[in-house]
Amino acid sequence: MTSMSPEERIGSHVKRAEQALLAAKNAALRPAGVTVPQYAALLWLAEKPGISAAALARLCGVTPPTMTTVLKNLQERGLVERSPHEWHRNVLETRLSAEGRAVMEQADAGAVRVERALAAAFTDEERELLVRLLGRCAEVLDAQR
Repeated sequence: MTSMSPEERIGSHVKRAEQALLAAKNAALRPAGVTVPQYAALLWLAEKPGISAAALARLCGVTPPTMTTVLKNLQERGLVERSPHEWHRNVLETRLSAEGRAVMEQADAGAVRVERALAAAFTDEERELLVRLLGRCAEVLDAQR
């Protein structure tokens, strides 16, 4: 017997929701031929062209080595282009290629369908509360590190 039942553990419920979200997004992204981490990178690159791999890793919530692998795979498919920074030659700037933008837009349409279906399950007030509560979860957990 444990000191806290699985049903009482908020982390278990958050993890279950995260796994369901990832499964739904993976299915929605499959026609575009990208994974959730690849989609996240493409999405941020559309917003912040020229960003470094380290900054992109932080935005996507992955480690720099993971982002290096993601970018290598995207570059091999011709979806991103990398070039040395104008002043910092050891920093590579990353941008979407024309094909990368098309793939990102296709993938985004699938991801947005998932997000809209999820949002539709809640009232406006519930969505706002959920976002605030999840933000509080992140703050508490960040403080534990």
